[in-house]
Amino acid sequence: MAASPTSPPESRRDWILRNLRDRIAHGELTAGERLVERDISMHYGISRGPVREAIMVLEQEGLVVTHSYRGAVVAEITQREIEEILVPIRLVIEKAAFRTAAEAADQELFGTLDGLVRQMESAAADPLDAKALADLDVAFHEAVIAAAGQTQSLRIWRTIQPRVRAYFLRDAPHHESPRSVVDQHRSLLDALRSGEPERSGNEIAEHIGLHLGH
Repeated sequence: MAASPTSPPESRRDWILRNLRDRIAHGELTAGERLVERDISMHYGISRGPVREAIMVLEQEGLVVTHSYRGAVVAEITQREIEEILVPIRLVIEKAAFRTAAEAADQELFGTLDGLVRQMESAAADPLDAKALADLDVAFHEAVIAAAGQTQSLRIWRTIQPRVRAYFLRDAPHHESPRSVVDQHRSLLDALRSGEPERSGNEIAEHIGLHLGH
């Protein structure tokens, strides 16, 4: 495990949560590996309370499961789950959201998305910042879903979002190049700006379907 900084810049729970979440997403903590409160708290030099709270949040996010006989272990994100659960949910939510956003032609949203794409360009540059690129990717999609104004859809998206982010990071090496992620999101933004709901729906469906063979 990486050593902790002298003074975490956020709350101790949020700091350890972010670290564990990233290590799971990057595969440093593998499926089935136990998360032992005592060991984590001793290594990072913090009390067990924040560690326990962080593990509870990870369980709510679907990144950790708790067994009565093993305690908390890292959950597996299988290709089957991606194809049969996460991708279908995303398709339903995002096709509707992108169609709505294209119809609404909200220039403030488009400005936000343009800013995110520009940040993606920086993250995709050499040296690559894969974590930042994944975070920006998630932020782009969430911005469109939030703008659609469907509260329940946004709630469902935020339930699956941690696992979506994890598979974004997992599949990053399969992209043609980090720049291709930027280009894909620029195309999505262009479709939204066209004001054509059908085009926007088709673009997001194609985008979500990329890399399923991995």
